[in-house]
Formats: sequence, structure tokens, C-alpha cells
Amino acid sequence: MKIEQNIARLNYLLDLYKISHKEFLAMISKGLKNSLTENDVFVKNIKVAYLKRIDKIFNKGLHYYLDPKTPEANKEASIFFRKKKFNTELNFGAKKIVNQFEEFKISLSTIAKLAELKIERTVPVYTVQDSSKVVAQAIRAEFYPKKYRKNKDFLKALIGKLAEKNVLVFEFVETWNKKDTANIEGFFLNPNVIVLKRMQDAMSREIFTLAHELGHYLLNIEEIEKIDFNDMTGASLSKVERWCNDFAYYFLVGEYGDVLDNLETASAKNDYHFDLIGKISMETHLSRLALFTRLLFKNQISNTNYNKVKIDLEEQYRARKEKEKKQRELEKEMGKKPGGSSPKPINSPLLISTIQTAFYEGIINEQEVCKRLNIKPEKLTQFIR
Repeated sequence: MKIEQNIARLNYLLDLYKISHKEFLAMISKGLKNSLTENDVFVKNIKVAYLKRIDKIFNKGLHYYLDPKTPEANKEASIFFRKKKFNTELNFGAKKIVNQFEEFKISLSTIAKLAELKIERTVPVYTVQDSSKVVAQAIRAEFYPKKYRKNKDFLKALIGKLAEKNVLVFEFVETWNKKDTANIEGFFLNPNVIVLKRMQDAMSREIFTLAHELGHYLLNIEEIEKIDFNDMTGASLSKVERWCNDFAYYFLVGEYGDVLDNLETASAKNDYHFDLIGKISMETHLSRLALFTRLLFKNQISNTNYNKVKIDLEEQYRARKEKEKKQRELEKEMGKKPGGSSPKPINSPLLISTIQTAFYEGIINEQEVCKRLNIKPEKLTQFIR
């Protein structure tokens, strides 16, 4: 069976993801005895079976390829048309995640306009010539949520603080069996969207990523990236990346920055300041390794001692994960069902309020509310009444 497709829409996707015809044919021919050719795919009337193979790559739904309207490859449509080069060589999974949130951002902006909501920037735009430390201190006074010791509570509170200033933060969650995993940890999309990868086992890293992307928002410079936590201030970094890393550090460390600056050189004689570093880590939501890395770049610990500390911290982490694994196996042998489920993304209060207003104004229905907030219908009354 054949159906009529709009080839321009397929070519738009290939242009968006920067995939050549040759690469694409190889992707959709995977597992087939005879590879598909251009005459099989780039034709007006295409076999439904081939179209289904195409959609396994893009997950757009078959209706997408049948739509007679041709999408425009302009700067408003995607960051991939606004910017050609990124700090990370993006894999296909990363590009799909970015495109997903770009489309969500555009549709949410449309909903907000229909609901007559003005989500405007209320924070100044800074430049890399501005002191990252001074900016961090000023922004910290407005954004930093106090009295949260647990990383998840702090992250949720910080997302809420950003919502108050019209900055939308989204999380994306990747399950262990996902086919195309993204090789990125976060990104910033103009004008006000920050997206983070949920790091369930490393939430201090996710918090730092959020602070780093907040730096991009303050500079109003879009980026998609995997942050190198072992090269926080290295010479290989651009001025923008170094500024965002420094901003994130000063924003999170707060008054403990002076304490760290005044530490004597960490060594075996003072037990590498392990107790103090552990306390500061708890108070600032910066990982112990991030704090030791900062000491390294300030010449407050030697390379040799830093590597010793790093190996020790990594071993502690490995031992903890191994213990957790053995505990799960033991519970399984005892007949206990594994507890918990896949983590759910944190919903920004700004997203919730926008969707609520759109619903009350009659712009979207209950089904759309559930879809936008990623909730089950039985949870609907928690958000709309």
C-alpha cells in the first residue's frame, strides 16, 4: 500500500538534523536484507511500510509527512538554523531532545499569546566583560533559595525562583533502555528556556548545570552542551564557557567562597580538608569533587594529591552503588518487588500557571492540559478546579 507524502517535510527534517541522503538511507535500511534507495523513499507516493521506518527515526507520527504545508527552515523555527556550531558534537539523540523542546517552546509561546500572558524578560543582559563573581552575587540575592539541604528540594526551589522571573526550566528524563540517548546535560534557548537532563544519582551536577545555563541566559547566548566537570576553568574553554562556569560556582558557593580562598594547601597533613569540604558541599550543593577541582585551579592542592582525592571519591561512589545493587538483588531473592519508578520531570510553576490560564480562557482542553503537564487524567484536579 502506498500513500502520498510531502517530500519537502522529510527534507526539512534532514536539513534540521544535518543528515545527508546517504546517511539517512543507511539509518532506515538497518536490519533489511536489501537497502532502501532514493527511489524508494524520496518519491511522491511511498509505501506505508517505508514511511513507518522513517518515523521510527523521527517519532513525528505518520500524519506529519502527509501534511501539505511545508515548514520553513528559518531562525525562529530552530536553534539549528540560528547556530551552526556548538561546544559539544551533538549526537542524534541530543538533536531530537533539543528539537522536542524547541517545538514545545514555540507552541507554549503561542498559547501564552492567545491567553494574553506577557512572559517578558525582567533580568538585565550581561556580557563576559562583567565580573562573573559580582554578577553571581547580585543574582544570588534574587534567585538563591535558602534553607534547602536536600539537593532535589533545592533544585525544585531554584526552578521556582527562576519561574518568578519568567525563566522556564524543563527537565528531560532518559530511561536506561532508551534507544537514542542524548550526549548533553543542558541547554539554553532564547528567550527564556533552560532544559536539563535529570541526573537522579548526581543531582549536585544537575544543579551546577542549571546554574551554568542560567549564566547563558544572563549573557543571552544560546548553547547546547555536555559540561566537562574536570576542566571547569581550563584554557581550552571559550570566554563564554569560562564565564558561565565561574558564575555557577560563585552563585552556588556564596559566602563559603571566602572560606575556600583562605584554606591552606590541601595535603595529607590536614587530611585534605575532607571534613570541611564535605560540610561546604552539603551547604552549597556543589559536589566534593567540584570543590576539590576548584582548589586545584587555585593551586591550593597539587596535581598528585588532587588525583588521590579524585580516585578516593570515585571509589566511594562505586562502593555505594555496588552496595545498593547488592541490596536490590537481596530483596529480589526475598521476593520483594523493586520499589520506585522512573523519575518524573519537575514542572516549573511558570509552565503550570501558563497552562492553567490557557485552560480557564478556553484555549486548551483537559486532554491538552494533561499532555502539557505530563500528568494522568486522575491527577487533573490537582491543577485545575
